[in-house]
Amino acid sequence: MDFTQNLVLENSRVRLRPLDTADFEDLKAIAFEPAIWEYTITRADDALSLADYLAQAVSDRQAGRRYAFVLIDRASGRLAGSTSYYNVDPDNQKLSIGYTWVGTDFQRTGLNRAAKHLLLAHAFDQLNYERVELETDSRNHKSQTAMRRMGATEEGTLRSHRLTQGNYRRDTVIFSIIRPEWPELRRTTFAEFDVRG
Repeated sequence: MDFTQNLVLENSRVRLRPLDTADFEDLKAIAFEPAIWEYTITRADDALSLADYLAQAVSDRQAGRRYAFVLIDRASGRLAGSTSYYNVDPDNQKLSIGYTWVGTDFQRTGLNRAAKHLLLAHAFDQLNYERVELETDSRNHKSQTAMRRMGATEEGTLRSHRLTQGNYRRDTVIFSIIRPEWPELRRTTFAEFDVRG
């Protein structure tokens, strides 16, 4: 994956483009809700933490650690949240999708699933990767349900896996989608977003 490329992905529901520090003003309108950040590694629910979040995302991209996108709701043109590729491992043809947060107005609207469609399609169809991983806090049952609904397979729980906000060591539930599963998921779960149907 080329971290220097300005990658723009789009389907009928959402447009993804690289996250930038200039997105601060538009994102603060949706980010300052503490509930969004309850199970995330870091928080961005005030001006200082959001500025830090954006600066870190840009720095991580420059270092080749994470490629953060902003989600743009195509119906309204509003910025709706962010998601990322990370743990990109071209030698083993795998990567992770995460660092995902979506503003309350856009939750349960299909926007996050539409964004996952774009990221999965790019990973499997353009990068030709074999495996996409997703992970979530074991306490975040809403996220786990969403991952199951989009066809990801739960692989297990990594105990005391990551240090998260407030110095809490979380258990992490790992999900994955592998290349042989993608054509069927594209045809069923993500059919409404896929131009190939």
